[in-house]
Amino acid sequence: MKILIVNNTRIPATKYGGTERVIWWLGKELNRQGHQVTYLVGAGSECPFAKVLVFDPAVDINLQVPDDIDIVHFNYQMPDFHKKPYLVSVHGNPGFGELLDQNSVFVSGNHASRYGASAYVHHGLDPDDYPKPDLSGKRSYTHFLAKAAWRVKNVTGAIDIATASGNKLVVLGGHRLNFKMGFRFTPNLNVSFKGMVDNAEKSAVMKHSKALLFPVLWNEPFGIAIIESLYFGCPVFGTPYGSLTELVSPEVGLLSSSRSVLTEGLKSVDQFSNQICHDYAVTHFNLKQMADNYLRLYEDVLNNKKLHPNQPTLQEVTPKYLPWHKD
Repeated sequence: MKILIVNNTRIPATKYGGTERVIWWLGKELNRQGHQVTYLVGAGSECPFAKVLVFDPAVDINLQVPDDIDIVHFNYQMPDFHKKPYLVSVHGNPGFGELLDQNSVFVSGNHASRYGASAYVHHGLDPDDYPKPDLSGKRSYTHFLAKAAWRVKNVTGAIDIATASGNKLVVLGGHRLNFKMGFRFTPNLNVSFKGMVDNAEKSAVMKHSKALLFPVLWNEPFGIAIIESLYFGCPVFGTPYGSLTELVSPEVGLLSSSRSVLTEGLKSVDQFSNQICHDYAVTHFNLKQMADNYLRLYEDVLNNKKLHPNQPTLQEVTPKYLPWHKD
């Protein structure tokens, strides 16, 4: 099958790049399975296993898709495309009232259900992008992995949990002094900030971390940080919002909207097995599963089937910040 993967940013990801990382992994696995993959992506992109075309936002998308492509996989909504069969992965949380394409694919079951939809595919992790985890070594701190400037990621909640439980916290994705979302300064010296890190820096931290602290205040669509951390043997302590109840089972983490519950749970972090967390990630969130699930949806679309009978749309208005109880 000749598959075109489209995104309007550069690949490969060098720092954060959640969507960029996922489409790279997907294309790599599709190529391994014998499919011919082409990327239509931002200028400056390069890839050793697939042809790369440069996306031009000023040109009609129908003119940029090669004639010999079988199916197009968009990673953002693309109205008025009609040249080839296609589907659209939804990576974020589109707002209330926005009508999505009938061939939209969500990234978790919860994500899909919130939009009155059913088609979803979990992300799969590529272990080749990471060093082998040390599952029996000493672990001396916890970590937070997200864009800390986004208040919905709740880095302050993670800091509170770590401090109250007597643990140090390493923040990956933020700075002690931040002006991006309003002035914010964190004086707590129990917390160290690494800024926006690449895979090597991120892996070095997770390799020696006791746990991921992930008390998000929104409905997380998926959360690559979750499966990355589990891969390194780190249990997840987070809130029960969005995909988290779907991704984090009781054997690999604790979910609660209460700071005190998560704090007490973190004090007993040794009850979780680093090996079980790692095995769970490898079993449930691997590349082959992700690619196979997309291939099934590709076949549906190629057979002229719409993935949803109606255009998915957010079913209920949700508050900007979901509850976080500090008791």
